Amino acid sequence: MTRESAEHRPSPRRAIVYLLGFLVITFGAAAFGAQFMPGPWYAALVKPAWTPPNWLFGPVWTVLYVLIALSAWLVWRAQPRLSVPLGLWFAQLGLNAIWSWLFFGLERPGLAAIDIVALLVAIIATAVAFARASRTAAFLLLPYALWVGFATALNIAIWRLNG
Repeated sequence: MTRESAEHRPSPRRAIVYLLGFLVITFGAAAFGAQFMPGPWYAALVKPAWTPPNWLFGPVWTVLYVLIALSAWLVWRAQPRLSVPLGLWFAQLGLNAIWSWLFFGLERPGLAAIDIVALLVAIIATAVAFARASRTAAFLLLPYALWVGFATALNIAIWRLNG
């Protein structure tokens, strides 16, 4: 048997309920962050030339949030219990949720930079932990880690450019 074909798979109905649960939890974190959107303060900041347009963030994050939820669901299917890998998943999701509040809500790019570095480390730790249960789940976190790596560089550049 492969890692991803666990002997004790949950029933299809239970699996769908958990998938929906992981999607709700993930998009709940996204909804918290969406309360703190770019506004006049952000528009007035000096940004590096390689800053993506604002319209790009919504579609990218939507895809990433689906991948984040699917990755947790795959791990849960392989190990249907709360485990260290899923604990790491919840931790990274919490760090993800508070970034927008720190950056846009409090207008504190320095604090947001600390959070996003911790987030990137947590994503990598989660992917490593997930790989033991599901290589697919770990792979699904790769675009997220790459985007957050880019966002980390952007956050730090904005912080430095604006003192």
